[in-house]
Amino acid sequence: MPGENLSRDEAQERAALLSVDSYEVSLDLRSAVGETDPDAAAAAPRTFRSVTTLRFRCAEPGAASFADLIAPSVTAVSLNGKDLDPSEVFDGSRIRLEDLAADNELVVDAQCAYSRTGEGMHRFVDPEDGEVYLYTQYEPADSRRVFANFEQPDLKAPFRFEVRAPEGWTVWSNGVGELTDGVWQFAETKPISTYITAVAAGPYHYVTDSYSRTFDDGTTLEIPLGAMCRKGLAPHFDSDDVFLVTKQGLDFFHDHFDYPYPFGKYDQAFVPEYNLGAMENPGLVTFREEFIFRGKVTQASYESRANVILHEMAHMWFGDLVTMEWWDDLWLKESFADFMGAFSLVGATRFKDGWITFANRRKAWAYRADQLPSTHPVTADIRDLQDAKLNFDGITYAKGASVLKQLVAYVGQDAFLEGARRYFKRNAYGNTRLGDLLSVLEETSGRDMTAWSRSWLQTAGVNSLTPQVILSAEGRITELAVLQEAAESHPEVRPHRVAVGLYRRTPEGALERYARAEVDVHGPRTVVGELVGAEAPELVLVNDDDLTYCKIRFDENSLATLRERLGEITDPLARALCWSALWNLTRDALMPARDFIDLVLRFAGRESDIGVLQMLHAWANSALTHYVAPDWRAEGGRLLAEGALKELRLAEPASQHQLTWARFFAAVASGEADLQLLQGLLEGTAKIDGLEVDQELRWAFQEPLAAHGVADESALAAELARDDTASGKRHQVRCLAARPSAAVKAQAWAAVVESDSLSNALVEATIAGFTQPSQRELTAPYTAKYFAAIERIWADRSIQIGMDVVKGLFPSLQDSQDTLDATDTWLTAHENAAPALRRLVLEARDDLARALRGQACDGVAAG
Repeated sequence: MPGENLSRDEAQERAALLSVDSYEVSLDLRSAVGETDPDAAAAAPRTFRSVTTLRFRCAEPGAASFADLIAPSVTAVSLNGKDLDPSEVFDGSRIRLEDLAADNELVVDAQCAYSRTGEGMHRFVDPEDGEVYLYTQYEPADSRRVFANFEQPDLKAPFRFEVRAPEGWTVWSNGVGELTDGVWQFAETKPISTYITAVAAGPYHYVTDSYSRTFDDGTTLEIPLGAMCRKGLAPHFDSDDVFLVTKQGLDFFHDHFDYPYPFGKYDQAFVPEYNLGAMENPGLVTFREEFIFRGKVTQASYESRANVILHEMAHMWFGDLVTMEWWDDLWLKESFADFMGAFSLVGATRFKDGWITFANRRKAWAYRADQLPSTHPVTADIRDLQDAKLNFDGITYAKGASVLKQLVAYVGQDAFLEGARRYFKRNAYGNTRLGDLLSVLEETSGRDMTAWSRSWLQTAGVNSLTPQVILSAEGRITELAVLQEAAESHPEVRPHRVAVGLYRRTPEGALERYARAEVDVHGPRTVVGELVGAEAPELVLVNDDDLTYCKIRFDENSLATLRERLGEITDPLARALCWSALWNLTRDALMPARDFIDLVLRFAGRESDIGVLQMLHAWANSALTHYVAPDWRAEGGRLLAEGALKELRLAEPASQHQLTWARFFAAVASGEADLQLLQGLLEGTAKIDGLEVDQELRWAFQEPLAAHGVADESALAAELARDDTASGKRHQVRCLAARPSAAVKAQAWAAVVESDSLSNALVEATIAGFTQPSQRELTAPYTAKYFAAIERIWADRSIQIGMDVVKGLFPSLQDSQDTLDATDTWLTAHENAAPALRRLVLEARDDLARALRGQACDGVAAG
């Protein structure tokens, strides 16, 4: 029988055959605590008992099908009262079901394994106090690691969970729970998909609140709210702000969706070693605990957390209430949640500049993904679960959200929201495809959605829009046109609704917009008639106000203006769009990377938006690492460190800008004087007025000190003693792997590649420490080892760890033609490797080839 990788064809066949009436799942998690014999633990994983009673109907009595379960062993299987031999019907991932009746009851008693990879039932032992914490994470298909089921989104059913847990623990699930005679019993859910069921258990710190809403018809909705984290993080847990955003979001979505929150309570769990940002389990949303801030952070961090809270909340309707039929239409939940996260952030919370963050950060993710060889339409072709896992990407999230922003401009906000309301009411607790949404939007907008969908949802690639300006002898515009180009690989030229802004200097020296026109761009050249006769601009900004999804280009005059006056643009969104466009020029090898770094050095200090500033720092560091000519790296690093230190000293004391420049200075510090300053700030012998070096900032300073051989093992042990927590341990592991020693690199490599003893969080930390840009020579020997290991890693490890290793250890720092050739040799020799594995290698190859083109461009600029 096929293994774990369920195909779309199999899922469609099973959905046509079966309908699920209910699940009853009984878990015994008392084995989560207590010592385990080390020898026994090495031989077999720690397990828990899982008993599932699954009632379902079969459209063709006598037919055969299968249930999904990934477990070390199955104790008993019963189908319609008949005991089946587990050794005959269970193959490790599927339970064969033959001679089905019209109505069926399947009972499976299994020993399921606790996870250390963040998939299934994750078990975390807090090194600070020895407490054990459990939580589940399933998307797209890991609930089968916890209970037997039909693991596909369109076989929805009500779920009833009961859990036995260690004494003193609290247990949460999707429904309200009650402890009765030592067993946690949970209320039955509404019909939901398997991948959004959830359990969390342990001695979590738990805070409660409530939300109340009275509707126009006089009815009142009461929602119990809860938020939880590990006890060790409780002193840092600002639950009041979490609840504030939660209530603002619930108000916003009730105002706009006209469908009451359908899942009873609303718990939010901040959990350790989480692979994702968050997951929309109804009634029990899970988040990575890094959203609880142990030190001082900027407003950008609070904005990011609020956005994620609202993103997950939007899923309660887009995804949980109405779910895509198969992962092809993943965008029906993720694109909408990504758009609604920004839409509600601006509309309901204190973060009114959310669209600037969206334009600068989310779209950068989309533009990168849309130029990879693995790019795909927003509605993707998802053949199987491995495809699905890799499609939680910048296309499905950020491009899809950008396209929806364009759609709102196309059909109008009122028509869009009315379409959403009809979509919920017609499809509640059901499953949908693309056509189900388009049909309601056609109703509410009166527009034909077919052509729009074909251009924006069913084709891949990003277009470039460039202004072309013709001036009269008197210095006025005689013609302004927008030129549209598409990549050879994806030649679709799309319809765009754009705003074209004209900018010039004011008498005070600011660069401000003095004219604007909206136009529908069609085909390769569109004339903007409304701007004829306007005075000559110093800057033309196509896609002003960020209405469409495109790469912005500049005419020569505009580019020259930006090189001299970028910091004088007063509008923060326009400025962010220009920065994003300049970064795209750099990545496309149309601007030398050293020129981009120069722009950052000259103008980033004037950036008012803290999120944009943090993005500029990340881009400048990436330009230095990947895109500058190798012989200029040392000089570029020196200039960035010098510039960062200058801005750090100029920044307002105790401001978020000061903190941001301090972190960037640490990221680029390499010279002896810079490292001495970092060490002095740690030891208290140096001081920058207003800069509080808290524990998180201490670790940020320790990493460059470790990477450059200043902080040794004993110094890092002493730092861990100051911060003997789970977070501190992850930081220490990263810093230990960052040390400049061949023996250290060999040890880190072995810990990740040759052993599976590390948890997902420590795998991530070790890889981050191993890959230091300043240590290219030390890691050079691992290129051949990487290509020799990845197929085995992919076969032997969970898909999450496989992805972490294949992406994280790709030899991108060995940026030479030899590495590109080695990558091509592997791809040629492994044409039959798992498609998902090949996709990851192809993406890494594309990034490497792009880096080499960028270095060549930068080298030419050097003369």
